[in-house]
Amino acid sequence: VQLVESGGGSVQAGGSLRLSCTISGYTYSNYCLGWLRQAPGKEREGVASIDGDGKTQYAESVKGRFTISRDSAKNTLYLQINDLKPEDTGIYICGKGFQYCSGADGPYNYWGQGTQVTVSS
Repeated sequence: VQLVESGGGSVQAGGSLRLSCTISGYTYSNYCLGWLRQAPGKEREGVASIDGDGKTQYAESVKGRFTISRDSAKNTLYLQINDLKPEDTGIYICGKGFQYCSGADGPYNYWGQGTQVTVSS
């Protein structure tokens, strides 16, 4: 299983980004997928997940601003981030888990390398 993220960058507060994660090596549509965030000096946290039935879950801190989605035909997971805040700065990592997501933090057993998001005020 391989997960490769892209779409990060440096933006000003209030801006938007769309992150992508291309997934290979398994039957895409049947598992929990999600995004985690590794902020400087903080523990890694799950921010959004989507399971095989399309159910989405979000961390409280990102509800209303983050939208997770997937395109089965393209084997790609997305994270649309709007109204970016400086506290959203971090490395965004996509993860693959088991059949269902227990929460925004998966759990996951495969991870990508991540893509850096930097938000300036």
